Amino acid sequence: MEILVCIKQVPDDSVEISLNASTGKPNLDGITQIVNAFDTYALEMAARLKEKVGGEITVVSIGDESVKNSLKNCLAVGADKAFLVKDDNAESLDSCGITAYLIKAKEDIEKVLDKKFDIIFCGKEATDYASSQVGILLADELSLPVVANVVDIETENGKASIKQETEDGYNLVETQLPCIVTVQKPNYEPRYPTIKTKMAARKKPIDELTPAEKPESTIEVIRIFEPVKRTAGVKIKAETPEEAVAQAIKLMTDAKVF
Repeated sequence: MEILVCIKQVPDDSVEISLNASTGKPNLDGITQIVNAFDTYALEMAARLKEKVGGEITVVSIGDESVKNSLKNCLAVGADKAFLVKDDNAESLDSCGITAYLIKAKEDIEKVLDKKFDIIFCGKEATDYASSQVGILLADELSLPVVANVVDIETENGKASIKQETEDGYNLVETQLPCIVTVQKPNYEPRYPTIKTKMAARKKPIDELTPAEKPESTIEVIRIFEPVKRTAGVKIKAETPEEAVAQAIKLMTDAKVF
């Protein structure tokens, strides 16, 4: 099984990020760059599949030299090879531009490794700009079947059996290989690297790829807004349920909820 996992380096989403007052852009000074959370789920799912059926995992990302740190982390938790599409201005790419880069990267990697990929894993969305489009666009451009919001996958006899999460439950989907999946959070967490795997990852090369010709952007960002901060709730203290209900009704009445 030959697997390609597309990952993106993003600002740590566990840290509160504010907008720069003068530029109107996110203030990322001092914010650690990490692998996008949904991409870590995709890599973990790919690693578990590799452990079952064998094969190799290749990871690819787009960005500047700093992205190699994230790729090294991927090599420490299951990936076998890593490639970087070098572009110091990758943040200016929209979903269509990223897709164009990934298509050329896939073709270049297949030539270098002399093999074709059976499955391409993507996270369902990025935690910085959550468009949820790249995996779907990639499948459309490559004319490959795609399943979104995947939480489990198995392969046998040239087919993939996929568990897809929906708002109402789950779908079980079967598709021919090769295919593309976009990964939702499964019922397990990504593995942690060990000292041994970190040391091994340091020795592995990260090959650089020439990006595709940058397509004209189809999206113009006019302005970025911070999400509205939630106000603190009101804690009701009462000796009986009746008193609690009466207090709640008074609070809602005063707030003109009804």
